[in-house]
Amino acid sequence: MMKQIALYGKGGIGKSTTSANLSAALSLKGLDILQIGCDPKRDSTRMLMHGNFIPTVMDLVRVRGEAALSLSDIVYTGFNGVRCVEAGGPEPGVGCAGRGIIATFQLLEKFGALTGDVIVYDVLGDVVCGGFAMPMREGYAQDIYLVTSGELMSLYAANNICKAIKRLSSRTKSTCRLAGVICNAKNQPGEEELVGEFARRVNSSLIQYIPRDRVVQLAELNRKTVLEYDPDSAQAAQYRSLAERIMENTRFTIPTPIEIDDLESLAFEFI
Repeated sequence: MMKQIALYGKGGIGKSTTSANLSAALSLKGLDILQIGCDPKRDSTRMLMHGNFIPTVMDLVRVRGEAALSLSDIVYTGFNGVRCVEAGGPEPGVGCAGRGIIATFQLLEKFGALTGDVIVYDVLGDVVCGGFAMPMREGYAQDIYLVTSGELMSLYAANNICKAIKRLSSRTKSTCRLAGVICNAKNQPGEEELVGEFARRVNSSLIQYIPRDRVVQLAELNRKTVLEYDPDSAQAAQYRSLAERIMENTRFTIPTPIEIDDLESLAFEFI
C-alpha cells in the first residue's frame, strides 16, 4: 500500500534537507519514491538533483499553458531514482503561493503520476493557508510529520499546524493524522527533552532527534544529499533511522494543540 507523508514546518527549519535525505534513505531501501516540493523557494529536490533547480510546475504553466505539458516536463529523476517535482509559486508579490500546489496536484492526477511506494510532500508551514493545507485537506498527505527545533517560533509554527490537522481531521475527505515530530536540532541545551515534551503535549511523539552536523553543509556545498556524499557518517545513519521509523510507524493521532502561554512556559522550563 502506498504511503503518503508530508513534512510541515517553519521556513528555514531544514525541512527540505530533511525531506531530501529522507527520500534518499527510503530509495536506498529499494522503495519507489516521489518527492513533491510544495514551497515557492523550489529548492526541496535540489540536492537530489545534484544542485540543479528543476523547472517548476507554476513556471511551466505560466509560460506554456497546462494543455502543452507532458509528464516528462514536470517529473525529473534524481539520486537513486527518486522522482522529483517542484510546484513553485507565482511571481513575487502577485497571487497566492498555494496556487502552485493546486495546479501541480491537478496535473499529476491527470498524468496518473501520484504513484510509488512513498510520496514525500515537503510543505511550507509558516502559514497554513488553503493552498498549503491542500495536501492535508484533499486527502493526499495522510501522515503528517512536524519538523521543528527547540526555538520558540519553530514550535509555534508546529503548534499551528497541529491546529490545522485537528480542524481538517473532522472533514470527510481528509484522512490526515499527526504521525510524529522530527527535531532538526540547533544543538541548544535541553532541546531534545523540550521537543519531546512538546510532542507529548500535542498527543504525539518524537520520532527522530537529528543533531546539527557540519556534514550537512559539506554535502550541500558538494550538491549532494548526506546519504550520497558521506553514506558512512553518523548523520546519514540518523536519516536511515528516520526512514526506518517512518516506515514502521503505526501511531497516528488527532493532535491537541496547546495555548501560546503554555508553549512559552514550556520553552522557559527547558531554556
